[in-house]
Amino acid sequence: MLCQKCNKKNASVHLTKIINGNKSEIYICEDCARENGELDFPLEGKFPLYQFFSGMMGMNAPENAEAVMPVEEAVMQCAACGLTYAQFGQIGRFGCDRCYESFDRNILPLFRRLHGNQKHMGKIPTRAGTHLKLKKKIDHLKLELQKKVMDEDFEAAAELRDQIHDLEKQLAEGGAGDA
Repeated sequence: MLCQKCNKKNASVHLTKIINGNKSEIYICEDCARENGELDFPLEGKFPLYQFFSGMMGMNAPENAEAVMPVEEAVMQCAACGLTYAQFGQIGRFGCDRCYESFDRNILPLFRRLHGNQKHMGKIPTRAGTHLKLKKKIDHLKLELQKKVMDEDFEAAAELRDQIHDLEKQLAEGGAGDA
């Protein structure tokens, strides 16, 4: 299809505009699109992931300018690795696993925008799902058992010990039973 503006080159840009409920579509070449200011971004090259996160965090800024954010957020720093929130916005990744805790107040809304939820709800394969769920339940019960022993609630601890033993037996047999 030829460009609908110059009628010389092949159309490589499809523009759809909706203004006051009126939809208009036009197929134009890249040169005509640039001349009319329809393309304000380069089509070639890669889009760095850090720019995506910066945009999601509301930290868009020109290439060599500092991102604009409240001072208290800019100086927020991970206690473990020393990464600041401003640096995270620039590079788009955390320095360590403790950064999640250090910046949680700021990144939870980001996760909500990106994933539709702020809690990771990863997928577990069906075949391995029962096995993994059983292991998680055993780990959870072991933690409860330790608490009961520390609280000297030995009757409850004995019940938990028996539940753990039954679940470990199911795990060794390769089944999930009613877990």
